[in-house]
Amino acid sequence: MDNIRNFCIIAHIDHGKSTLADRMMEITGTVDKREMKEQLLDSMDLEREKGITIKLAPVRMKWQGVELNLIDTPGHVDFSYEVSRSLAACEGAVLVVDATQGIQAQTLANVYLALEADLTIVPVLNKIDLPAADTEKVSNEIISLLGCKKAEILLISAKTGEGVPEVLNAIIDKVPAPENNVEKPTRALIFDSYFDDYRGVILYVRLVDGAVAKNDEIKMLATGAQGLALEVGHLSPKMTPDPKLSTGEIGYIVTNLKTTREAKVGDTVTLAKYFKKETK
Repeated sequence: MDNIRNFCIIAHIDHGKSTLADRMMEITGTVDKREMKEQLLDSMDLEREKGITIKLAPVRMKWQGVELNLIDTPGHVDFSYEVSRSLAACEGAVLVVDATQGIQAQTLANVYLALEADLTIVPVLNKIDLPAADTEKVSNEIISLLGCKKAEILLISAKTGEGVPEVLNAIIDKVPAPENNVEKPTRALIFDSYFDDYRGVILYVRLVDGAVAKNDEIKMLATGAQGLALEVGHLSPKMTPDPKLSTGEIGYIVTNLKTTREAKVGDTVTLAKYFKKETK
């Protein structure tokens, strides 16, 4: 588990969260520069048009031999539930603050959610390349909010890529690795689910304990629904199949379930075999 870090990015709308995610994917070589298009994680047309993130798209990157799993969080005020379920799947959060605007009210709300979830917070000051940037004033705002030292605040420009490698290094250094619970019975948190017309219900999960493999019979603890894991894998950012997902990893499960009502967000996926033993 030492080579895994799970984190999200907390930021107010327009403070550069999607741009930072794009630069991270570019710098880590997750996405070829020719394939880069702005706001790569924002897949919905509405998101691109309005510049806000609604859908959660987890992406796996590799940096310095460490697997970095980024779970995108919505920056808009109406999506606090989506933010809280993203945080539950992480050990750390990168707090992005616009150096020209300072900390906004919605950012505060999400920071408190992250602190409640006991996440390690990596503070980042973005847009330092702009003439209106007031790094001194906004740094002091961050210091009074988090109680951190000035030296801990990373100064970056997500647009140009300046300082972004240091953010990746800070995630590796400061965010704790997931606990090694691979021997425990399988438990996976569903932090998003959607219905695909061609593939059925797809779950985005964080493996808390154990592992889930392709063709495993799975069961939802809350709804009691049972199904098959037709495919498991990770997103980088396209769906990439793996033989299995293990403790600490973040990825997707393609199921044969008919509706997302059978696998609700916040539910726990486990293996059906644990229940078969009990009935013998």
